[in-house]
Amino acid sequence: MGIWQRIKEDINSVFERDPAARNAFEVFTSYPGLHAVWWHRLAHWLWQRDAKWLARAVSNLNRFFTGIEIHPGARIGRRFFIDHGMGVVIGETAEIGDDCTLYHGVTLGGTSWKAGKRHPTLGKGVVIGAGAKVLGPLMIGDNARIGSNAVVIKDVPAGATAIGIPGRIVAQQDFQTSEQRQAMAKKYGFDAYAVSQDNPDPVAKAIGALLDHLHMVDGKVNDMCKAINDLGGDVCKEKLPELDLEEFARDEQEAASKRQSELDRFDPSI
Repeated sequence: MGIWQRIKEDINSVFERDPAARNAFEVFTSYPGLHAVWWHRLAHWLWQRDAKWLARAVSNLNRFFTGIEIHPGARIGRRFFIDHGMGVVIGETAEIGDDCTLYHGVTLGGTSWKAGKRHPTLGKGVVIGAGAKVLGPLMIGDNARIGSNAVVIKDVPAGATAIGIPGRIVAQQDFQTSEQRQAMAKKYGFDAYAVSQDNPDPVAKAIGALLDHLHMVDGKVNDMCKAINDLGGDVCKEKLPELDLEEFARDEQEAASKRQSELDRFDPSI
């Protein structure tokens, strides 16, 4: 994938995670989290080619202009997004998977002065809240969540949520339930993370419970109608309206298509 294609992919990923993003030009010129990642790619390229001093110089310029410090040795996947970004620190041996999101004040740090692996590894789709510290050569599993201001010093399993000091697991994701919630929450315009069971917001918890209840009621009504009809009854002649996710997501898809068309026309080299 060419450099401009990667830049377009990065810009497009912002629209999926930041409702404040309005257009591609604004994101390209005004999002320091993206600028930091792009500067880092250059620094990492130099680091891999043993131009260590020059790589560190580029990294320092990156920190000066964006307020985000990423060691040139860190390995970062695709569609990585740093929202707001000020005060983020990512250490030399950190590894970050695809589609991860970090908020301001996050530290991926080490706990040892010994050479070797001493910084965290993040799986795919990890979200780390503002001010959180993830310290040491530990593993944060795919789709895990780290709450704001948490201090994590132990591994976090895939799909789990960790909060507090020291970080403790408060929820282990039920992937089947989570997928149902994500699909239903998406069509109603809610962020899937905002309706998770571990969220302290009582309104968000109520919405999550309603989504679970609605899905269960639909299943039970269908089972009851089938059982009555098997016994000779004649009910449910008209099927309940199906929850057509595509119909509910149409506006979002149209908006995404419009953004993609804008990105296709967008050439940062001009």
